[in-house]
Amino acid sequence: MSKSQTEGRAVPSRRISRLARFGGLGASVAGNMLADGAARLAKGERPKLNELLLTPKNASKVADQLSQLRGAAMKVGQLISMDGGDFVPPELAEILSKLRDAAHAMPPAQLKRVLNENWGRDWLTRFENFDVKPIAAASIGQVHRARTADGRDLAIKIQYPGVRQSIDSDVDNAASLLRLSGLTPEGVDISLLLEEAKTQLHQEADYIREAERLNQFRTFLADDAAFAIPEVHDDLTTRDILAMSYAPGKAIESAADAPQERRNDIIEKLMGLLLRELFEFKMVQTDPNFANYRIDKKTGKIVLLDFGATRDLPESLSSGYRKLIDAGIREDWSAIKEAVVSMGLAPRDMSAEHEQMMRDVFITAMEPMREDRPFDFADSDVSARLRDEGVKLRTSGFHHLPPAAAMFIHRKIGGIYLMAAKLKAKVNVHALTTARLSAD
Repeated sequence: MSKSQTEGRAVPSRRISRLARFGGLGASVAGNMLADGAARLAKGERPKLNELLLTPKNASKVADQLSQLRGAAMKVGQLISMDGGDFVPPELAEILSKLRDAAHAMPPAQLKRVLNENWGRDWLTRFENFDVKPIAAASIGQVHRARTADGRDLAIKIQYPGVRQSIDSDVDNAASLLRLSGLTPEGVDISLLLEEAKTQLHQEADYIREAERLNQFRTFLADDAAFAIPEVHDDLTTRDILAMSYAPGKAIESAADAPQERRNDIIEKLMGLLLRELFEFKMVQTDPNFANYRIDKKTGKIVLLDFGATRDLPESLSSGYRKLIDAGIREDWSAIKEAVVSMGLAPRDMSAEHEQMMRDVFITAMEPMREDRPFDFADSDVSARLRDEGVKLRTSGFHHLPPAAAMFIHRKIGGIYLMAAKLKAKVNVHALTTARLSAD
């Protein structure tokens, strides 16, 4: 966490102050464009609009302002950059990717106000120690380490003030800013994605709901020795505060230095969990942020954190993915196409050109599953080819957006693939997948 993040920057909690930030940002970006455009015209150049918009100066202003607003304003950038995938320009993806680790913590005075409102002014008497310096800060809240007077070692997740009340307006304002800036893809209607973003953000901002989902996963995995999940402490949990047992552990990326067998095992366990989520639990934790996974140094268990983005999976999608994966393993394009269309991932009347491009995308995506042998993620260019094929499909005029629920699931799958590449894992994805399909 950077110095600015740990020192804290107050979160604008009133709608009018948040709206003013958006207005000021738009004016600042426009001012930079006019100044840069005039300077380049004076040199005899004829710059294009997007060249003036996507300057490092403007990119920095957009990312910094959204990170200060936090909440939905920051999250919409994260969602578009991660879930929009090949539907956003590379320049925009790079700008918005900076937001994933850019949150600033609340200053102590603002933190105290939030705690007073939720626990009462005498809340400190319930603790032996409460560290005002957060151990993590993200888009919706920040996490503090604390020990209660009765000896419980806790991680306390505290929501930024005003986040829940400003979700809808923040998403609309952020989307308008992106549209006015010309940064959203021409011809693509992202309104459904934005509405889904609002729905998910309202769910993520309800810590009572997250506590329920956390408890559900504790039940699902009660007999699975591979995973550890924090325990909810109801007496300190509110809609704005989630109190959990502190789960010690190191960043999952640290396993990159572990023996090959250990790296393989970690990814195999996470892929197996994802398959259980899709076909057994029918409930998927859709946020693949590496920070949501840690390794317990004593037990070696994979610690699972953050269940705010957990989604129920409709039976139609669960069965659809079953058919899609089965067809993909067999390389049966006819069956793949039927599954893709029935799930709403592509229109039935797509052109022959787009159908061929779509076929390339899905065949590539399922490459790790097809051969009954360990797939070397470190030595694979699957992600790069998927990106290139997606860009080719988008620039060809194919602007069909799949159901938002599917986009969030694809985000999770892509995140696990990225983690597998990060850990240089070799996993027999075919055996893992076929075993799960035959077991259910």
